[in-house]
Amino acid sequence: MSRKTTRALSTAVLLLLSGSVLAQQLPQLKPDEVIRYRKAGYAFMNWNMAKLKAMLDGSVPFNKDQALAAATSINSTVNSGMGALYTPGSDKDAGNEKTRLKPEFFTQPDKVKEVAGAYRTAGMKLAATAATGDPAQIKPAFDDMGKACKGCHDAFRKD
Repeated sequence: MSRKTTRALSTAVLLLLSGSVLAQQLPQLKPDEVIRYRKAGYAFMNWNMAKLKAMLDGSVPFNKDQALAAATSINSTVNSGMGALYTPGSDKDAGNEKTRLKPEFFTQPDKVKEVAGAYRTAGMKLAATAATGDPAQIKPAFDDMGKACKGCHDAFRKD
C-alpha cells in the first residue's frame, strides 16, 4: 500500500473515531432534531454539488473561486462530524420529520465504515483538486464524490 493511501486510510479512521467521540459529547437530540439537522447538512452539500456540476458540465461559466468554495463546502460538510446525526431511532419518521435512512444502517457497522471512509476520502480529494483551479482535474474528483454518495445511498437510503 502506498504512503498516500495509508495516510488517507489513517485519516479516515481517525475521523470516524472522532465522530464517535463527538457523538458522546453532544447534547442528546430527539430523533426529529437529528433527522432535521442531517437533512439540512445534506441539502447544503447538494446545493454545492449542483453548483460545481453546472460549472463542470458547462451549464454556467467555470469560476475557479466559486468551484473552490463549493468543493471546500462539500468537504467541510462531509468531514463535519455528521456521523453524530445517525442515532438509534433516526431510521424512523419522527415528529414532522421524514427520513429515508434504512434500519440496516445500524446493523451493518462494517459497511457503514466502508462507505463513510470512501465519502470522507472523496471529499478531501475534491477539495484538494479544486484548489488547482483546473476543471480537468476537478471533474474526476467530482465524479468520485458522486460515486461515494451513491455508495451510501445504495446501501442505506430508502427509495
